[in-house]
Amino acid sequence: MFDQMITFTKLILLTMVPFVLAGQGTMLAGRTGVFIVAQEGIMLVGASIGFLVSYLSGSLGLGMLAAMAMGGLFGLILAYFTTNLNLDQFVVGLALFFVGLGLSTLLPKLVIGVTLTPPLIPTLQNIPVPLLSKIPVLGEIFFNQNWLVYLSVLLTAFFYYLLYRTSFGLELRSVGENSQAADSLGVNVRRMRYLTTIIGCMIIGLAGAYLPMVYTGLFTEGMVKGRGWLTIALAFFGGWSPHTIFYASLFFAGIEVLAYRVQVIGSIIPYQFLLMMPYIATILVMIFTFGRAHTPALLGQNYNREKRTM
Repeated sequence: MFDQMITFTKLILLTMVPFVLAGQGTMLAGRTGVFIVAQEGIMLVGASIGFLVSYLSGSLGLGMLAAMAMGGLFGLILAYFTTNLNLDQFVVGLALFFVGLGLSTLLPKLVIGVTLTPPLIPTLQNIPVPLLSKIPVLGEIFFNQNWLVYLSVLLTAFFYYLLYRTSFGLELRSVGENSQAADSLGVNVRRMRYLTTIIGCMIIGLAGAYLPMVYTGLFTEGMVKGRGWLTIALAFFGGWSPHTIFYASLFFAGIEVLAYRVQVIGSIIPYQFLLMMPYIATILVMIFTFGRAHTPALLGQNYNREKRTM
């Protein structure tokens, strides 16, 4: 029983990574007023291109870089259409979602074709932290994970420090709260939105690449399974703040792991209902927390400097 609890906790940390990465990417752009809704598509195309580059090159590192580059391209497109052309963020985001969905299906068929045996790539191995991994119980859970688990924790700490302990973070947050005031004080609103949107989408692309590189070793259509959509709720649940998004990611990951564990042990509950658990939990959480969650004042609103209106 004790060993099962250790395994369960370790799986939660393993499962939280795509939620943390996609959540932090969403938060970063949202803090400057750019509301990304294309997470599902960006994660899918990130998983696809990351898998393909890893398969062809034999390097997981190159695959991750390719996934981040593809995510950055989507971020550049989103920033251009919403910042330069002043188009609706939600509409552009949905369009990018469908583009990502289509590309994630098309690219493997163009590069690999249809095969009876799906190609595989090696998955990321655990990297024990010297000394700390030898700590009884805690060492196995927290310090014997793959490096992206460690990165998700460090990224959360970095974003917290950046946003709340630096002048750059203050400028970044001011863009999402009052772009006109930030502009009048010399903050380049357009550049800030470009920067956060591109970097945010790069992180979301990496979140997608995590799935084939850690979970399965292969790419399957639709393997993101709604995690991108859950990320939007995660950002609201986490109050658009790095540390609370991290805690919320642990909750979402715990629900997902619990659903699969109950399914594995042979519960009488239909597995379709178990797969619905993360989404049911999302709805319940949003009902009780949405009104109290802090949201950037200009989230989803474009800024037109010439008109001086938001």
